Amino acid sequence: MSLPDMVDVADKLAYFQAITGLEDPEICTEILAAHGWDLERAVSSFTSTNSDSSASAAVDGGGGDDDHFDHATRQILDRQEQQENAAPAPSLAWKIITLPISVISGSLGLVSGAVGLGLWAAGGILSYSLGVIGLGSGSGQNAESSARLVSVSAAASEAIDFVSAFERDFGTTRPNFVGEGFMDALQRSRNAFKLLFVYLHSPDHPDTPLFCGRTLCSETIAAFVNENFVSWGGSIRASEGFKMSNSLKASRYPFCAVVMAATNQRIALLQQVEGPKTAEEMLVILQRVLEESSPVLVSARLDAEERRNNMRLREEQDAAYRAALEADQARERQRREEQERLEREAAEAERKRKEEEEARERAAREAAEREAALARMRQEKAMSLGAEPDKGPNVTQVLVRFPTGERKERRFHSSASIQTLYDYVDSLGCLEADGYNLVSNFPRVVYGTEKLSLSLKEAGLHPQASLFVELTS
Repeated sequence: MSLPDMVDVADKLAYFQAITGLEDPEICTEILAAHGWDLERAVSSFTSTNSDSSASAAVDGGGGDDDHFDHATRQILDRQEQQENAAPAPSLAWKIITLPISVISGSLGLVSGAVGLGLWAAGGILSYSLGVIGLGSGSGQNAESSARLVSVSAAASEAIDFVSAFERDFGTTRPNFVGEGFMDALQRSRNAFKLLFVYLHSPDHPDTPLFCGRTLCSETIAAFVNENFVSWGGSIRASEGFKMSNSLKASRYPFCAVVMAATNQRIALLQQVEGPKTAEEMLVILQRVLEESSPVLVSARLDAEERRNNMRLREEQDAAYRAALEADQARERQRREEQERLEREAAEAERKRKEEEEARERAAREAAEREAALARMRQEKAMSLGAEPDKGPNVTQVLVRFPTGERKERRFHSSASIQTLYDYVDSLGCLEADGYNLVSNFPRVVYGTEKLSLSLKEAGLHPQASLFVELTS
């Protein structure tokens, strides 16, 4: 599995745990895996699996994919419950209470929306949970968008109304009841590693005013509860307060309880206080519960710190791995670029070498062709001269001096043209230059192109002449 897939799985697992309240990561992983890691379907299957028996009957009668997923979720949860029931109950708790699905689903009004990296998010985990994931407050367009996406749950509205009414009747010196539904208050206590102090308010009970005014709202009790507990209160006239009174089996009022989160949708009832109590009696009870539960809370805090440390370590390891991977990729990219550069330079050098070699071959071939042409020309001109005549009155003796100091002498018929002298010089092959003139010194006469047709006698070179070669280029 790639690193992005691992991060996506971890995010979905954390969301599923936060939404359902299931702590066991193995159970959560199994449920998510049974639904193909579709967060919305897994949560929907969880809530429908925990609904009333009529809903279960309807599920059993269906035949679609959702029915299959609900059945799979039910099997996983039933197996977990059997394992938990087989284990001894904790000595700290009086009893383990399974909350009704109406209390749980009251805080799980799911909506679909884009949160973070496009994951499905739970919309009804109340204002505190919504604030954590960035959906609880805002201004302007963002606030309006959030309001359309998630509305305050009925349980939270009841809690806010209760707090307002309680403060109006008994003043501001009181336990700081949270304006949240029970499940969110329970989650808040878990996150704070505190116990949850629960007060069920019966407005019609004759002992309620005296208990609230002298005990619950005394400075001693209020300060102790606010420092050591998360407080939640509800009126039994309201829906959630009534459901919690049934779950906690409240028989006498005023009713208080101290609970803590257990596994799945359960709570551990640590202490319940029924009937009127003085502030001193209540303080003794709460101190004893706090003292007895302290090792559990400390252990939970240490476990959470260990999980955070492990998560931070994994994040650091992942970051180090990504950094090392990026460094390796950068080095590999640099190595490839360097190799490509060297290959380009080698190809360019090879191209230039071939071009130079071809140029040399072409120059040599052209030089050879020129040399061959010159040789043919010299041979042709030598043949055109004919045999050298013997000395006689009509024979002119010509001496030719070259720039190198070399001298050549030959006899020509006096009727031969000046061109014949040029042909003679060309046939010797003593000159590297192409352009030259035959010149006599005394007097200086240049026998150029305009005199090529003159005979030796007509040019005044008979019976003998001394000429030198003057280069023109």
